[in-house]
Amino acid sequence: MHVTLSVWQALLIAIWVALIESRILGFATLTMRFSPLMTGMMVGFIMGDIKQAMIVTAAIQLVYMGFVAPGGALPAEPSIGAAIAVPVAILGHMSPQGAIAIAVPVALLGSYLYQFRFFLNTFALKSMDRFAAAGNARGLGFSIMVIPACISFALFIPLIFIALYFGAPVISSVVSNIGHGTIIHVLNSVGGGLAALGIAIIMQVIGKKTLLPFFFLAYFMSVAFAKLDINMTIYAVFGAIFAIIYVMLTQRNTDKG
Repeated sequence: MHVTLSVWQALLIAIWVALIESRILGFATLTMRFSPLMTGMMVGFIMGDIKQAMIVTAAIQLVYMGFVAPGGALPAEPSIGAAIAVPVAILGHMSPQGAIAIAVPVALLGSYLYQFRFFLNTFALKSMDRFAAAGNARGLGFSIMVIPACISFALFIPLIFIALYFGAPVISSVVSNIGHGTIIHVLNSVGGGLAALGIAIIMQVIGKKTLLPFFFLAYFMSVAFAKLDINMTIYAVFGAIFAIIYVMLTQRNTDKG
């Protein structure tokens, strides 16, 4: 287990975040920006502890399950939150619930950083207008794709690197020193509440009352079968079977009607 982040580890994570936030790969990076799971896996790969990284990131994902992004705007940046909280949790041996309490405020600050990126992009608009007026397709493509990407990398890489290399070890050291005291208990309680809030949001997004029984069925099955050590593959099979039965029954009622 790493006691601290190396320069290369912090730099690679920062580059990954900049890649996502630049949206240079289009829809792929846009999806990864909305979800912390891929960022958590990459952090785990870089730090050599994918298992613990995914355990922590899965808890963080619960908070953002019901997030929607009208026009691409998010009230928080989950990928930035995961990029900071997962290393802190791994270094400081924090619980997933405690990591959530760190990820949420960091993700909120990340949203302001993303908006600041939009402000910086406005400086590229002058060249875009000039190239468009001249009918220069190559120059216009450069202004649309390359310049905003360069701005994103120049903005996110230094800031995320500093936060990781200098901030994450300090936070994790403090967490390790205070052990299981009051602060850790508060962080775990707050983190657990935020995860519950995320689940409540996704239930609201699902919306249909006819589908909610399946949600509660899955939850209580996981509670009742916890001691049987059933893996996610088996639960996925159960889900597929229930889905097939539901479709068959609803189709039969439709045919009768």
